[in-house]
Amino acid sequence: MNAYQNKRLWKYILLAFALIIASGSLFYTNYLARNIAKSERTRAQIWSLSIRQVVSTDDNDFLPYVFAVRDSSIIPAIVTDDKGELQYARGLDSTKTFNPPLPEDEQEKDAPKYDPEYFKHELSVMKAQHAPIKINLSKGYWLIYYKDSALLTQLKFFPYVQLSVIAVFLLLAYTAFNSSRKSEQDQVWVGLAKETAHQLGTPISSLMAWIELIKDKFNAEEDPLMAEMENDVKRLEVVADRFSKIGSKPKLEDHFVYDVIEDFVNYFKVRVSNNISFELTGNKDLMAGLNVPLFDWVIENLLKNAVNAIEGKGSIHVNIDVSKNKEHIFIDVTDTGKGIPRSKFITVFQPGYTTRKRGWGLGLSLTKRMVESYHDGRVFVRDSEIGKGTTFRVILKNIRRDDD
Repeated sequence: MNAYQNKRLWKYILLAFALIIASGSLFYTNYLARNIAKSERTRAQIWSLSIRQVVSTDDNDFLPYVFAVRDSSIIPAIVTDDKGELQYARGLDSTKTFNPPLPEDEQEKDAPKYDPEYFKHELSVMKAQHAPIKINLSKGYWLIYYKDSALLTQLKFFPYVQLSVIAVFLLLAYTAFNSSRKSEQDQVWVGLAKETAHQLGTPISSLMAWIELIKDKFNAEEDPLMAEMENDVKRLEVVADRFSKIGSKPKLEDHFVYDVIEDFVNYFKVRVSNNISFELTGNKDLMAGLNVPLFDWVIENLLKNAVNAIEGKGSIHVNIDVSKNKEHIFIDVTDTGKGIPRSKFITVFQPGYTTRKRGWGLGLSLTKRMVESYHDGRVFVRDSEIGKGTTFRVILKNIRRDDD
């Protein structure tokens, strides 16, 4: 099991623990809420019985006890008669009443405001929450409606608030740690790249001097082998220049995409097996903002990846086209190699991922970085089929349109 499989496994394990914690929290809270609801139902029934006792009893000595029991219940409630008329309310806004006001000269100071609509609204809420408690009287019956207390309501919503806060905290923590880790990785990348460019400088200069010395000593100015050696040394200079640019925003210049890719394909194809054929097609008039040394690196990584995917004979086709709205340039690199499983379409761009016995698995990761961070484009696996081949697509902004 490789590092990325372990990483995915840990993600699933953490997700499972999160679900267990969430489920346990909801289950336990709901358990408490059900118990409280049963308790409040019992208290509402006691209060209902006290109402009946108050209405029907003539024993004045017993009434204080009944009132004490009744008032021990703090559940908001409304009492209606068998015709639905409001008779009594408790636990609601004490500044409001459903009784019509008395004449002004008979009204008490700070008397409750007449607001029957408020009580009708509260009654509708109570009807939606619980079935009423019916108490039979000598003349008809009354219905006791009640709703959850503020404590029970808070308890019901508490786990959702709790989990939301935890989720936000974890998201912020993950974002912070991920940003910090990415920043550290970027520093390592930049340091390694610049040190590599520095280390390459001296041997490249020496090689250039040795080539000139060989030309003079053996009169080999026109020797094609020396010309190829010079090309390779120049290529090393380009590589060193690439590494030196990592970590800084490269300067982009307008170039014809077809010409830049054609120059590199011509250089690259003579340095791989003759069993692999190359084909370049597409629109030659499309122009994009490019840093040629870095963009050559993008094409080089995609072509090397295609060559490594081909076992034996095969072909690599590079096609350049424009989107329907002419805003973007599509560069498709298609090989006839072994293909990539659909589950690995994203994983192939992660640092360290490789299917080869040798290699660090950095080529496609660098490609993604150079396309997206430096050229403001996109790169992804457009299509792949096991045993038939893969197509990578690079998308760049088209700065020269036919209708401009």
